[in-house]
Amino acid sequence: MTTALDRARALLDTPPPQPVPGQLDLRSTHMDTDLIVEGFHGPGGWAEGRRILGLTTRAVGMEWDAAACATAVAAGHTVVRCDVATMPTAPFRGRVKGKVDSAPCQPWTKGGHRLGLLDQPLVHQAVEDLARGRDTRAKLLTACKDARSLLAAEPMRWHHDLRPELIAMEEVPAVLPLFRQYAAILRAWGYSTWCGILNAADYGLGQTRRRAILIASRVRDVTAPAPTHAEHPADDLFGDRLRPWVTMADALGWGYTQRPAPTITGGGTDTGGAEPWSSTSRRAMRAAMDNPGHWAHHKPAPTVTGTVGHVGGKQAGGHLSLTVEEGAVLQGFRATYPFQGNKGQRSLQVGNAIPPLLAAHVLSAATGVPMPAAAELAAA
Repeated sequence: MTTALDRARALLDTPPPQPVPGQLDLRSTHMDTDLIVEGFHGPGGWAEGRRILGLTTRAVGMEWDAAACATAVAAGHTVVRCDVATMPTAPFRGRVKGKVDSAPCQPWTKGGHRLGLLDQPLVHQAVEDLARGRDTRAKLLTACKDARSLLAAEPMRWHHDLRPELIAMEEVPAVLPLFRQYAAILRAWGYSTWCGILNAADYGLGQTRRRAILIASRVRDVTAPAPTHAEHPADDLFGDRLRPWVTMADALGWGYTQRPAPTITGGGTDTGGAEPWSSTSRRAMRAAMDNPGHWAHHKPAPTVTGTVGHVGGKQAGGHLSLTVEEGAVLQGFRATYPFQGNKGQRSLQVGNAIPPLLAAHVLSAATGVPMPAAAELAAA
């Protein structure tokens, strides 16, 4: 019987594809190894970000959710279905250039009862132990209120064992203290690091999605990706001007609001990335509908629900909802992105994914590869 480890080894032994004409091939530039490994891959937010940036470096993802795996494969990405926590690092040693992770966030969110906050000391301990080469995960797991909490420490096992050239991580803002711990450890190993909170609207997404980000490199200095958009654009000291935020109307063509959508979320699975499209969102939306002034164009868009499949966009007296395709567009995927599974599974994948455009900007900061002009113009 073929195991996930067997499949991963087979992928590692497969010759890399030839570079696509017009795309960057980092194997022949400053990168000395040829593989990016992505934990908690999901439907492909990071992978689509690499495509936007033009990276042709080989990549393999690891993902447990079957529907998310099917989506990623349908989109042309390489994914091994496995439990990330049980995948050994040894077969990857000496072959990994980059490590990218968006661990499950449900323990840290309202939708997941924020049990991760109770488990936080245990997660910090796991990170510290793994950074010293001590695997205490099994012992710490028995004390966790939410078994998923400890997955936030999982990337450190790979960082310690493989010392990848570049590292990128994404999570909900509540995980920023953990990212600061990662950054301190990585700096002690000689990495340049940056971590903080980014708003996806500042990078051309029609959605005010705030996420904790960690960027690290052992070959170049890194900093936060430079924003391309602003809520209130103004000339900087050099006379440059950021573009205004992309509105929900710009992204979807609904025309009822002049502001970005609030965070599009999914949750409810272990693929990682977002809190649920919850009943709280629906209550907030209904309250907005009962208050006509709340729909003024100078106000932020009302909270978008996760009830997909209905034609939404009413300004008052109706229920605002998104189709999977509309949610995908607000997340920065193309409307035809091949999300697989039933309606609920597809909507969860949309909300769980890191927006590809944000991923591209983060990877640009990590690699030093500039964002292509075409991507910037598309987000204008």
